[in-house]
Amino acid sequence: MTISAFAQRLIDAVGADSVFTSSDDVAPWLADWRGMYRGNAQAVVRPRTTEDVAKVLALCQSTATPVVPRGGNTGLCGGATPDSFTQNVVLSLDRMNTVRSLDTIANTLVAEAGCILEDLQRAARDANRLLPLSLAAEGSCQLGGNLATNAGGVNVVRYGMTRELVLGVEAVLPNGEILHGLRTLRKDNTGYDLKQLLIGSEGTLGVITAAALRLYAPTPVRQVVIAAVTSPRQALELYELLFAECGPRMQAFEFFTGECVDLVMAHVPGVRAPFAERHAGYVLVELADTTDEQALAALLERVIETAIERDLCADAVVSSTLGQVEEMWKLREEISEAQRADGQHLKHDISLPIEAIPEFMTSAEVRVRRVCPQVRPFIFGHFGDGNLHYNLSRPAGEVADFMARHGEAITAEVLDEVARFGGSISAEHGIGQLKREYFAKYKSPLELRLMREIKAVFDPAGIMNPGKLL
Repeated sequence: MTISAFAQRLIDAVGADSVFTSSDDVAPWLADWRGMYRGNAQAVVRPRTTEDVAKVLALCQSTATPVVPRGGNTGLCGGATPDSFTQNVVLSLDRMNTVRSLDTIANTLVAEAGCILEDLQRAARDANRLLPLSLAAEGSCQLGGNLATNAGGVNVVRYGMTRELVLGVEAVLPNGEILHGLRTLRKDNTGYDLKQLLIGSEGTLGVITAAALRLYAPTPVRQVVIAAVTSPRQALELYELLFAECGPRMQAFEFFTGECVDLVMAHVPGVRAPFAERHAGYVLVELADTTDEQALAALLERVIETAIERDLCADAVVSSTLGQVEEMWKLREEISEAQRADGQHLKHDISLPIEAIPEFMTSAEVRVRRVCPQVRPFIFGHFGDGNLHYNLSRPAGEVADFMARHGEAITAEVLDEVARFGGSISAEHGIGQLKREYFAKYKSPLELRLMREIKAVFDPAGIMNPGKLL
């Protein structure tokens, strides 16, 4: 195989075992896991050190070669998939997967960007600490991708988004300079917080190579309840009661409709319905604490009794074993896979003021059904932090290209309604290439101008993840 002059320069910079140029080697890196996007690249580079990342970026900037950073390929917006330009270089940090330090006095963990999230959770757990970032893809997503997209997950109610867990970052700028910002200080008021510009930037400003993360005391005592609700309004009132009574012990408050449970039951073996009777909606709540399982169970049971007395839920079941906890969570966590098995669908990862969710769900359905009366909504999400996955599947029996013909019109209705309620078109998945046009439509001109100016400062040659975000 003939190696191009540029590929040879990459090999000279970081070694032949880190550069892949054959079509067979490159092909697996060109598509997203959903199969929505596929691009081109002349090479895939898998460096082992931050210094090697710096060499790659410096070379790419000097030759105006686009660079596409790629994590675990679990994103939902095509943010880590190259565009059609054949000269792209895909940069994977999967070999940079070392935990550099773990401090149980300062309660910090410093890890490289290629670390799998589940491995970091385990490392913290082995040290009797908790890394609270948790999401469905944690067995394969990488820390770098979590940082680049400011990942959310199920514990945001208690611990916040990814950016709230980060104390410092190490990153490589497009010109090859290394930003040495791996400070583990809890307080540092010395000017602009540059790490926060990089977190959530989707690889368009530079490449985060490592991060210092906050750790917390472990919360081995867990109690989960699934409550049946008649409406999103009732779910909201239940949330208010639980927040007031349980305070910081509440680390998850998830909502999903009866249609979601029907879908999981149809496509996921071994899952049982939570109640004998089907209900319009369900709420899954998890409380967690450091000690005293009996006290936590008593608290949850007392609050649920109050909720039933006040007609804030129609029925409820509280976990009594760890197996029941996992079984309850499976109902929620398998919704996305069940919808994938069901066929073509539209995903809308949106956030809203929490108090507006019930009204939004009513009005958005009216708008969507004007476009397609038979469309099937599957709505679920992190109700406690205002994040809904407002997903819609094609009508039963419709042809396979239904979403290609009607998806754009349906999405326009949903996102216009999100904007009317003062919400966001992306809560935790990012923009990528899926939402780029919508991003330009719904962000204010001033915000867009400032973002472009920031991009120009960090990446004047425009090589970082082209076609994404801006």
